[in-house]
Amino acid sequence: MRDADLPARLAALRTRIAAACSRSGRSAGEVVLVGVSKTHPAAAVEEAWRAGLRVFGENRVQEAVAKSRELGHLPPPPEGPDWHLIGPLQSNKVRLALDLFRTIHSVDRPSIAAALDREAAARGLRLTGFLEVNVGAEESKHGFMPEGLAEAVRPLAELEHLRIAGLMAIPPQGDAVEGSRRWFVRLRELRDSLAARPEWADRWSGSGGSAGGGWLSMGMSHDFEVAIEEGATHIRVGTAIFGVRG
Repeated sequence: MRDADLPARLAALRTRIAAACSRSGRSAGEVVLVGVSKTHPAAAVEEAWRAGLRVFGENRVQEAVAKSRELGHLPPPPEGPDWHLIGPLQSNKVRLALDLFRTIHSVDRPSIAAALDREAAARGLRLTGFLEVNVGAEESKHGFMPEGLAEAVRPLAELEHLRIAGLMAIPPQGDAVEGSRRWFVRLRELRDSLAARPEWADRWSGSGGSAGGGWLSMGMSHDFEVAIEEGATHIRVGTAIFGVRG
């Protein structure tokens, strides 16, 4: 069923993104809008695509692959949907994931980074990855811990087929919009610290960010404006585009 209100919601969202960028002295072109289409049908993805959205975030590999097959009549990226994996990835799903995804926001451990790099090498692919950081040190969440991050991820700078482009985080649940700010600041500080290290400086040079490089995937429907103000280069927005899934 067609969602007649989706184009208007997307347009309103882009206006808010532009305003947040203006407040922080940034260009709206510096922020990639990732439309979180998880749990929404392929028809909703196509509706958003026809309204101008190009990047879509999915949590589950199998759901995304099935959805992309339904949308096989659409052109490939960059004109067609560009699928980003934003949820945790199990080792046994790496091969299936690379049938679709070229950008992974949830590289949460060295072993999954190595598995992605190996599979990408076998296929002759180049992947883009974000290191997921557990900024709140929550037991229920995946990701690298902030303490000791530089040493933990240093070997990943040498991967040839998985290019680590920056950091990703999901703030602890329950924080108000302004409460998220401190976690976004923390992620930016971690990015800046890594960007100053020789193993990351050259790789991140010219990719944006206040420290000369390193992308930041942070911010969702309720707090993306604060995330933009704190340097987000990628925001992951679902409800503000697709509405609440019933």
